[in-house]
Amino acid sequence: MKRIYLDHAATTCLDSRVKAAMEPFWRKNFGNASSIHKEGCDARNALSLSRKAVASLISASPDEIIFTNGGTESDNLAIFGVANQYKKGRIIASKIEHHAVLNPCEELEKQGFDVTYLNVDRSGIVDLRELKNSLRKDTILISIMYANNEIGAIQPIREIAKIIREFRKQNPNPAFFPFFHTDAVQAAGYLDLNVQRLGVDLMSVNASKIYGPKGIGFLYVRRGVKISPLIFGGGQERGLRPGTENVAGIAGLSKALEISREEQPKESKRLVVLRDYLAGNILEKIPGSVLNGHPTLRLPNNVNVTISSVEGESLVLYLDAQGIACSTGSACTSSSLEPSHVITALGKSEEDAHCSVRFTLGRETQRKDIDYLLEILPEIVEKLRKVSAIT
Repeated sequence: MKRIYLDHAATTCLDSRVKAAMEPFWRKNFGNASSIHKEGCDARNALSLSRKAVASLISASPDEIIFTNGGTESDNLAIFGVANQYKKGRIIASKIEHHAVLNPCEELEKQGFDVTYLNVDRSGIVDLRELKNSLRKDTILISIMYANNEIGAIQPIREIAKIIREFRKQNPNPAFFPFFHTDAVQAAGYLDLNVQRLGVDLMSVNASKIYGPKGIGFLYVRRGVKISPLIFGGGQERGLRPGTENVAGIAGLSKALEISREEQPKESKRLVVLRDYLAGNILEKIPGSVLNGHPTLRLPNNVNVTISSVEGESLVLYLDAQGIACSTGSACTSSSLEPSHVITALGKSEEDAHCSVRFTLGRETQRKDIDYLLEILPEIVEKLRKVSAIT
């Protein structure tokens, strides 16, 4: 049976071009970048070139790039890094952030920090008036994700940055906070990552969402923003992320980001057509189906729908048996029986959250793959609804 992979928000396959860029660092140039011999110097030079390339691709300086093991660590380093640096203050995040942001915020609440969780509207967009009204002089950090991992909603990052800049002018302080962090893990392959245009102070990116290797990512930290490390050891990554650098992974991340930047305009346009074709046909062919998230301000590859009277996990398993991989939401919480905090934040019921499923398209997705899904999906839904009615 041919497999059709429609879960690219969870992870992506390794691009062959990325693999080729990584190959030299597994056996030939395997040195430790901290060593002073030739092998170490070769590794350090490769590390430097990758850092410069990543920085250039997001319009940053090389010394503003901190390599991590992925999006979760980058988010944690941003949240705890700022909090531990300033010891007290207020933090603002949206209610639909990834748990890599929400869980650190909850932990900081236990430590005495004041955390405000912003509402979103029914399409998943942050209320800018609420954000503006939530700002206080003791606010040290605002963390709003660029694009949501479950519903694909794209947040007005530039507008948020403008609100923060205006607040800073009206409430000057030596530290120049509040700082603005965005989780750009899902956005990286599809949206503009130019940190100068976005106006962010910290930004998290993960290679495995852009056809790069797993276990590598980076945190952009604007020059002048002070954060504290989470772990201690050697002096790597300016002491903010000690440990022997994963040179092969970093080279892969650099190449994956380069490819995604080059192909993004054409690929995003292609995916929007497929996305709208899939969403429109689901809503037309399956009664009781509703699109979650904004109809247009969403990632080009994301279709998240609630299908009434159909348990999402069951639908995922039935589709898997027919060769289609999809999900009910974030892969990081797929083992949890709790309803999606993202769907309930839209004002939907827990039942609606349990009846939601996410399809995320990718570079290999073709029209025939969508047609196959649309052919079998109504039959599976009808079958599951009959079972539900019986029970």
